[in-house]
Amino acid sequence: MALGRKSTFIFLALVLSLLLVNAATAANIKVGIVLPLTGEQAKFGEIEKRSFQMAAEEINAKGGVKGNKLELLFEDDTGKPDVGRSAVEKLISQEKVPVLTGGYSSSVTAAITAVAQQFKVPFLVTTGSADDVTEKKYDYVFRINPPASEYPASVVTFLQDVAKPKTAVILYENSLFGQSSSKSFEEDCKKMGIKVLTKEGYNKGAVDFKPMLTKVKAQNPDLVYMVSYVMDAALLMRQAKELNFNPKVYIGGGAGFTLPEFQKNAGPAAEFVYSATLWVETVPYPGAMEYFKKYRAKYKEDTEYHGAEAYASLYVVADALKRAKSITPKDVRDALVSTDMMTAFGPVKFVSYGKKTQQNKLPTFMVQWQKGSLETVWPKEVAKKKYVFPVPEWNKRK
Repeated sequence: MALGRKSTFIFLALVLSLLLVNAATAANIKVGIVLPLTGEQAKFGEIEKRSFQMAAEEINAKGGVKGNKLELLFEDDTGKPDVGRSAVEKLISQEKVPVLTGGYSSSVTAAITAVAQQFKVPFLVTTGSADDVTEKKYDYVFRINPPASEYPASVVTFLQDVAKPKTAVILYENSLFGQSSSKSFEEDCKKMGIKVLTKEGYNKGAVDFKPMLTKVKAQNPDLVYMVSYVMDAALLMRQAKELNFNPKVYIGGGAGFTLPEFQKNAGPAAEFVYSATLWVETVPYPGAMEYFKKYRAKYKEDTEYHGAEAYASLYVVADALKRAKSITPKDVRDALVSTDMMTAFGPVKFVSYGKKTQQNKLPTFMVQWQKGSLETVWPKEVAKKKYVFPVPEWNKRK
C-alpha cells in the first residue's frame, strides 16, 4: 500500500511538473524584432527598441494576448544586410517566432523580408521605406510606414504654396533609401516645374563634403534637398555654414534630420533647416501625445517618428495575434491582412495600389529647427509654430 501511495505521488509530481513546463511555455508569445542596435544606425535602433519595449509593457500590463505575455526577441542587424538575413533566419529556425517586425534601413529590410517570405513568416516592416519593399508581391510582408516616394508629400505643398523655388539641388546617400527618395523627389520637382541642377550621391560616413558643396554652391540653387542619416546630415550642414552656402531653403528628406542628435552635432548650423517627417506628437491621433510624454518621462529625452512607428507596430502585431485563429505564421498573416485600426502613429490598414501590396497609407508633415527645438510648421492644421521663411543668410544671423 505504501509503495502504491509513493507511486501515485511520483506520478502526480511528474504530471504537475509537465503542467508547469507547459504553462511556462504557453506564458509567452514570441515576437522577433530586427534592428540596428550597434553601428552607425544604432541611435535609430535605440529609439525603436525602447518604443517596442514600452508598447510591450503596456500590452502585457493589460493582460497580454489571449492571456499570454508578449516576449520580444531582439536581434542586432548592425546595419548590414547579410547580418540582418542571418538574424531573421535565427529567429525563424531556432526561436520559431510566429511573427516578425522591425526593419530600419531599406537595404537590410530588403534582405530580411526576402527571408521572411521564403519561410512564410509574416513580417511587419516598421521603417525600411524604399518603394520596392512592398512592390515584390510578397504576401507575407506588410509595411506600416509610407514608402520613400510619399515622404515629401507635405514638402511639395510647402514648396508650391510658400517657398516657390525655381531651381534645386538634390544630395543623397548612395543607399537604397537615398536612391529611392532622391529619385522620387526629382520626379516631384519636374511636376512642380522646378529645375534640378544637380543630383549628387555620396558614400555614407564621408568626412569632407566641401568639394561637393562647393560645386553645387556655384550653381546658386534656390533649394537644397538632402537624404542623409544623422551624422552625415549634421556634417553637411556644418560644412555648408562654413562655406557660407545660402540657398533660399535647406530641406531634409526625413531620416537623420529629425533626430535630437542632428541638432546636437550640427549646432547652430541646424537652425532653420526643414525636414519631411512622418509623425509629430501634435497629430490628432489618439495616444500620440501620451506616447510622446511617456517616452520623455521614461528616458529623459524626446522621441520622434521612428519611435512612433515602432510603438504602433507592436500594437498592430498584438491586434493581429488577438484576432488570429491560432498563433501560427499563416493565421497571424491572415489576421494582418484584415487589420483596420487606429494607433498613435495613425490609422493602419494594409491596401494595394499602383505596384504596392499590403502597404499602409498616411499623410506626412514638415518640421523646422527653431532655437534648438524641432517645431511642426506644415501643414497649417497641425503646425505648432509659424515657419521661418525666407531663411536669413548665415552671416546675417545673430
